[in-house]
Parts: sequence; C-alpha cells; structure tokens
Amino acid sequence: MLVKELAAKSGIPKGTIDHYLAEKNTEPVAENAVKIAQALGVSVEYLVTGKNPQFSNTQIPYNIEIRSLVSKLSQLNTKQFNLAKKIIDAIQKEI
Repeated sequence: MLVKELAAKSGIPKGTIDHYLAEKNTEPVAENAVKIAQALGVSVEYLVTGKNPQFSNTQIPYNIEIRSLVSKLSQLNTKQFNLAKKIIDAIQKEI
C-alpha cells in the first residue's frame, strides 16, 4: 500500500505518516495508531510489535503471504467474502 493510499484510507495526512516513517523515534499517538492499524487490517499490537497475538500460540506462520490474503479478504464485499469462505471450506474438506 502506498503512503498516499494509507493516508486516504486512515484519514491521517500523508505528511504525518511520512513523518512517522522517516523518524525512527517518532510513534503515532494512540488515536492515529488505531486508524493506521484499521486501515492496514492489523491489530495495534501487531503494528507496534510485529507480533500477532492470534497466532502466537499456534504453529501457523503469520507471514507475508497470509497477511496479503487477509488484506485481500478484508477488501471484499459481503457476497465476495462469503464465496471466498465457501471455497476455503471446500478446500479444507478435501485435505
């Protein structure tokens, strides 16, 4: 996702996001962290630590491919999401 896309999706000015990215010691205020996390489809904890508590006690790797799929799923409308879920359920039954 481009910074300008994140800015549009989160409602945070692009310059502010650029500042967060450029300054290693600058962290967003809590309200902005929540907005950024929601725009990216991740938890605030993941945004801050890089760790996802949902997968911390499992064998499932939360790698870039899984994050990419989750991001794509989060952009689907309800009908598309339900279709994707049915496809995944059907694949799991085959295993």
